[in-house]
Amino acid sequence: MRASRLISLVLLLQSRETMTAAELAHELEVSERTVYRDVLALSAAGVPVYADRGRAGGYRLLGGYRTRLTGLSRDEAEALFLAGLPGPAGDMGLADSVAAAELKVLAALPPSLRDAPARTGQRFHLDVPGWFRETAPPPALAELARAVWRDLMVELRYRRGDREVTRTLAPYGLVLKNGVWYLVGRVGDGWRTYRVDRVVSAEVSADGFDRDEDFDLGAYWREQAGAFLRELLRERVTVRLGPAGLRALRHLVDAP
Repeated sequence: MRASRLISLVLLLQSRETMTAAELAHELEVSERTVYRDVLALSAAGVPVYADRGRAGGYRLLGGYRTRLTGLSRDEAEALFLAGLPGPAGDMGLADSVAAAELKVLAALPPSLRDAPARTGQRFHLDVPGWFRETAPPPALAELARAVWRDLMVELRYRRGDREVTRTLAPYGLVLKNGVWYLVGRVGDGWRTYRVDRVVSAEVSADGFDRDEDFDLGAYWREQAGAFLRELLRERVTVRLGPAGLRALRHLVDAP
């Protein structure tokens, strides 16, 4: 337990450069006194943890210190490769990057865990689209993903009913829901959601935008999905079914 916590502490400092004892205690769910003891233990083991004094101080690693991916348990290693299941990343044009990252992680693992990707692939497979849906990704998806990664403005031509509209927006994120991709963007002072398969064209600008760091894509999507369901289910009906109809019902309609 403590060994895992020490590795987590080093990785936190490695990823965030400087953190206070209070911030480390919050992330690791321990007391600040425990953080002090852990830092002393790391220093004694040769990890160059340095304490900056003062109001803006905190702990940091000296000299660009980096730790290798040792200390991973089998469950952690297999979960790591589970997160990289093919499909959505490939749709966004990131298949090569994911494959390269997996190779680097695999090379850093100890020999006893090198079978983690094979074990994961033999046990789990992600098939995102629903039945009877197009499996090809929307044509504009890769360009939109590039704009999302780089915080670049986009001009969309978008099908709305039987007409096309043009919108210039700041693309904040992409969401995959039941095999359908959605783009979440800021238009002026408001937020809008667009189905990517209805995008006729996407022209990525060279102009960037300043991302609102308080925006939470997951929270926004949960709120929008809840509002959609509330608007969708407005009527109450009573349905009378015989035994055969009751058995068939679950094959004909969605659960709600």
